[in-house]
Amino acid sequence: QVQLAESGGGTVQAGGSLSVSCAASGLRFTLYSMAWLRQAPGKAREFAAGVSWSGGSTYYADFVKARFNISRDNAKNTVYLQMNNLKPEDTAVYYCAARKKLANGVSNDYDYWGQGTQVTVSS
Repeated sequence: QVQLAESGGGTVQAGGSLSVSCAASGLRFTLYSMAWLRQAPGKAREFAAGVSWSGGSTYYADFVKARFNISRDNAKNTVYLQMNNLKPEDTAVYYCAARKKLANGVSNDYDYWGQGTQVTVSS
């Protein structure tokens, strides 16, 4: 059974930093591109960042470029999202997702999803 378990969410003040992690199990991790997507209250789920199976290629939505950094550790079956200079509009539930196709933000169709972790940025 495939599981994607996010952790590390919380509340931070605007301008602060937060890191979230996603531990994967039940799948051959290196066959999958990984992504972080987010969903704010009343809004559609949107792509934030993606990373190729090797970690060699990364993709970012325009609204997080130069502020967020996605990385992965294939030895630990874990993907990370480091978020810097957070803004109140970054408040959302952040989801980890996996798929065999490139996770470059072209579509939000993923094979597996985590349960999500809440990130709240106060002004």
